[in-house]
Amino acid sequence: MDKQLQRDLTKWLKSQSKLAKRWLLLSVGLGFMSGLLLVGQAALLASILHQLIIEHVDKYSLINQFVGLFIIIGLRALCSWGREIFGYRCGEQIRLHIRQLILNRLQSLGPAYIKGKPAGTWASLVLEQVEEMQDFFARYLPQMSLSVLIPVVILFAVFPLNWAAGLIFLLTAPLVPLFMALVGLGAADANRRNFKALQRLSGHFYDRLQGLSTLRLFDRAEAEAENLHAASHVLRKRTMEVLRLAFLSSAVLEFFSAISVAIVAVYFGFAFIGELNFGNYGIPISLFTGLFILVLAPEFYQPLRDLGTFYHAKAQAIGAAESIVEFLNIEADEMTDGSKALANPEKIQISVTDLEVLSPEGQKLAGPLTFDINANEHVALVGPSGAGKTSLLNALLGFLPYHGSIKVNGIELKELNHSEWRQAISWVGQNPLLVHGTIYDNITLGNPLAEQAQVTQVAKEAYADEFINRLEKGYQHHVGDRSGGLSVGQAQRIAVARAMLQQGAFWILDEPTASLDANSERLVLESLDRAVQQHTTLMVSHRLDQLHAMDRVLVMENGKLVQNGAFTEISQYGLLADMLSHTDKRDLDA
Repeated sequence: MDKQLQRDLTKWLKSQSKLAKRWLLLSVGLGFMSGLLLVGQAALLASILHQLIIEHVDKYSLINQFVGLFIIIGLRALCSWGREIFGYRCGEQIRLHIRQLILNRLQSLGPAYIKGKPAGTWASLVLEQVEEMQDFFARYLPQMSLSVLIPVVILFAVFPLNWAAGLIFLLTAPLVPLFMALVGLGAADANRRNFKALQRLSGHFYDRLQGLSTLRLFDRAEAEAENLHAASHVLRKRTMEVLRLAFLSSAVLEFFSAISVAIVAVYFGFAFIGELNFGNYGIPISLFTGLFILVLAPEFYQPLRDLGTFYHAKAQAIGAAESIVEFLNIEADEMTDGSKALANPEKIQISVTDLEVLSPEGQKLAGPLTFDINANEHVALVGPSGAGKTSLLNALLGFLPYHGSIKVNGIELKELNHSEWRQAISWVGQNPLLVHGTIYDNITLGNPLAEQAQVTQVAKEAYADEFINRLEKGYQHHVGDRSGGLSVGQAQRIAVARAMLQQGAFWILDEPTASLDANSERLVLESLDRAVQQHTTLMVSHRLDQLHAMDRVLVMENGKLVQNGAFTEISQYGLLADMLSHTDKRDLDA
C-alpha cells in the first residue's frame, strides 16, 4: 500500500471521528485529569517517603497524606474506568455509522450488484472489518492526544526541580514514536493482506457450505476441503505476519522506554553519591526530588508506550478501511430513489419507451425496449435463457439503473418513491426465500400489521393451510434459513400467501412453478389465478402451455423485444412459433 493511500485512509478514518466528538473529548479529558492526578500521586508518595526516611517524622502524623494518596489512587481508577466507557461509546457510535453507510450503499446498488460477490464477502465487510475499527476510535485516537498532553504535564512538573532529568525526558521521548513508526511501516500492508485473505476464506466457506449436498453427490467434498485448507493456511500466514509485527513493535517500545528510565536512574544515582553535580539549579538533590522524578519517569513514557501498543489498531483500521472506502466509492450507476407519491396505487399501468437496462457498472444488459402494460392486463414475458427477462424485471423493481423511460401511472420510475412503489407490488419468484422465523412471520413479511384472520384466509387461498395445520406448532412452526424444514412446494405456497397478504395492485410472477411437482404446480397456479384477478400482472414463464390464458405475450431474444401481441396472433410465426414447435416435439418424444 503506497503512502499516499495510507494518508488518505487515515484522513478518512479521522473524519469519521467527528461524529463522536463528544465521547472522544470526554475520553481525552478524563485521561488528562488522570495525568494531573498522577503528578499529585507521585508528589505525595515522594513526600511521605522523604519525611519517613530522611526527616524521621512519626508515621501517625502523616495519616492525612496517606488518606490523600488513597483518594488520588481511587480517583485515577475512576478516570480509567470512565476513559474505557467513553472510548467504547466513541467507537460504537462510529462503527454503527460506518456500518449504516455500507448498508445504505448496498441498498442503493441493489440485489443485482450484491449477487455478483459471495455472501461471505459481504458478511466479512459488514461485520469483521467494521469491528476491527473499534480500537482505533476507542483507544488509538484518544491516546494520540494523551501521548502529547501527559508528557507535557510531567515536563512542567520536572523542569522546575531538575533541568537535567527534564532534558533527558525531552531528548529520549522522540525515540519511542520514531522506532514505532519504523516498525509499523509494513503493519497496514500486513493487515490489508489479512483482511483480503479473510474475505476470500469467508466467501469460499459460505458458498461451499451452502452447496455441501451437491459437492458430496459429485464427490468433490474432499477436493473442496483441500481448497478450504489452502485458503485457511493463507489466512493463518497473514494473521501470524500481523502478530509478528505487533509483538516486534511492543518489544522495541519496551526496550527504548526501559533504556530511557535507566538513564534517569543512573543520573540520580551518581548525583546522590556526588559524582554528578549539574541539573539541580545549585540546590542539593533531595530524596524527594529523586523519588518524585523516578516515580514519574516510567509514567512519562507510558502514554507513548500505550500509543505504540495501540498502533497496530491503527494498522488494522487502515487495512479494513481500504476495502470499505473502495466499496463506498465504487463507480457504479445507482437506481435513484425519487420522492413522488404513486398516483392511484389501486390500478397500475406501465409504459416503457426506448428502455436500456444497465448493470451497476454501466454495461448494457437489455434494450432498447418499448411496450405498454395496461391496467388489469395479464402479460406473459417469454424468451430463451439469457434473453434479458430477469434484467427487465430488476429494472421494473427499481434494482437496476436504466436509460430511456419507465412510467408507472404516468410518473417516471426514477422520480417515484421506491418504497411506496414496491408496496404496490406482489412478487412471487421461482426460488421461494423464507427468512429465519416462524411461518406466521414469513406470511406477514410484507404486511406485519395483518390480523390472524387475514393470515389464515390467505393461507387457505394459497392451499398452504392444508400442511400448516398438520404441523405440531401450526403457524408458529419454525422455518430455518432458505426454507429449511419445508419442501419447495410448501415454501412456494407460503410465498404466494405472503404476496396475497401484501395486496399489491401489480403482480410480478417470475417462474413461480419452475421447481414444483405436478400437484404443487396445480395448487400454486390455481391460487395465483384467483389472486391476480382484477390486477395488473407480468408473468415470466418457460411453460408455453400457460400462455393462452394471458391477454398478451412479450417475446424477448438477445435483450430485444422481438414479438408483442395476443397469443393467438403471434404464435403462428417468429421466435414464439419456433419455441412452441420445439416444445411440441419434446412432448411427442416424451
